[in-house]
Amino acid sequence: MSLHFDRRLFREDIAGSIAHAGMLSGQGIIAKAEARRIVSGLKTIEKEIEAGTFKWRPDLEDIHMNVEARLFELVGEAAGRLHTARSRNDQVATDTRLYAKARASDALELLRDLQGALLAAAERNVGLVLPGYTHMQRAQPVLLAHHLLAYFEMFDRDAARFAAARSAADVLPLGSGALAGLPYPIDRLSVAKELGFSAVTFNSMDAVSDRDFLLDWIYAAAVTMMHTSRLAEELVLWSSDEFRFVRLADGYTTGSSIMPQKRNPDFAELMRGKTGRVYGDLVALLTTLKGLPMTYNRDLQEDKERLFDAVDTVLPTLRVATGMLEGATFEGERMRAAAESSYVLATDLADYLVRKGMPFREAHGVVAALAREAAAASKFLHELPLARYRRASPLFDQDLFKVTVDSSIAARDTPGGTSPARVSAAVRAAQTRLAAARR
Repeated sequence: MSLHFDRRLFREDIAGSIAHAGMLSGQGIIAKAEARRIVSGLKTIEKEIEAGTFKWRPDLEDIHMNVEARLFELVGEAAGRLHTARSRNDQVATDTRLYAKARASDALELLRDLQGALLAAAERNVGLVLPGYTHMQRAQPVLLAHHLLAYFEMFDRDAARFAAARSAADVLPLGSGALAGLPYPIDRLSVAKELGFSAVTFNSMDAVSDRDFLLDWIYAAAVTMMHTSRLAEELVLWSSDEFRFVRLADGYTTGSSIMPQKRNPDFAELMRGKTGRVYGDLVALLTTLKGLPMTYNRDLQEDKERLFDAVDTVLPTLRVATGMLEGATFEGERMRAAAESSYVLATDLADYLVRKGMPFREAHGVVAALAREAAAASKFLHELPLARYRRASPLFDQDLFKVTVDSSIAARDTPGGTSPARVSAAVRAAQTRLAAARR
């Protein structure tokens, strides 16, 4: 029994049947009058399902048999000719491919919206500075826009994966029959054109049992969820009192049942938590497929639930992520203070010594010792006097105090770096890429 979940394929099933009926008529396999009656009946069924008046019959097992039974009621004996030159095996494979293609397009559109929200946030906050982290320790100062653009790149790769998944699904299996092909003069290319497929499958046995395109789809969804989870984790951390780098809009936070002051980042937490669902979908489908002999096996009913769950998880997650970014307010003063009240300039001080002739490894050791001494005295590096620097190395001079958060960021003026000029150029380039992707 699969009706309770595969009924959502009704549009794809009806579209495939309409194209199939037209081909049968065009090839002289069924009469044109019969084909017209079949198509009319199928369109009526589609309207009934959309209006909620269609009477679903669980005893008929699946979407295909429910549509066929209703078609008999509407057009009589002609309905029996629709299943000529096809099997439920190639029919369901076609429906699933149509659905996967459409939902991949949806995911691509939502990913582009999320990238647009990231770009808009980067532009709104182009001059804001924050500490960049490694191992969750303050490491080097960066521009917030540079940080946000890192996610733009992640989601761009996700878009490429969904585009590849859509391409993998873009092959028509209808016309393969149950497994061996068909003894009718069918025109598979005309059906492919009618349904928007770019090609037809080469091997009938593979065509009815191939679900690799669903693995591609769910893998793309799993990686996308991983990336949204990373974003969510940072929003959870940054919105805490310990960071206070961002304030999320009220619509994306909730209160506590007993603590009136709470603004819990529940939407971000749910984004993070739901990632495991899609990982599970991928592993479940891989496990279903791993032991299947050729060709169609009933185990393949499990494929659609895994796809539907991934669809129902990743698409809303992308919408939520976009909305959260659009409503987020970044706290520039707090972020800058976190960068300046830290040891994030240690590498720049080592580079200062290198520019004056000291080997980097030696410079690294000198500054590491200064950092340990400053920490022991509950000071930051910029709070140490020049005399203490000069005891560490005579290469230090008064100009060392020109090493600041802003000079550090400006110095990273290499391709892909965080300097204002590079980040501004990166924003412009990202805008161009996004505009091209949306065309």
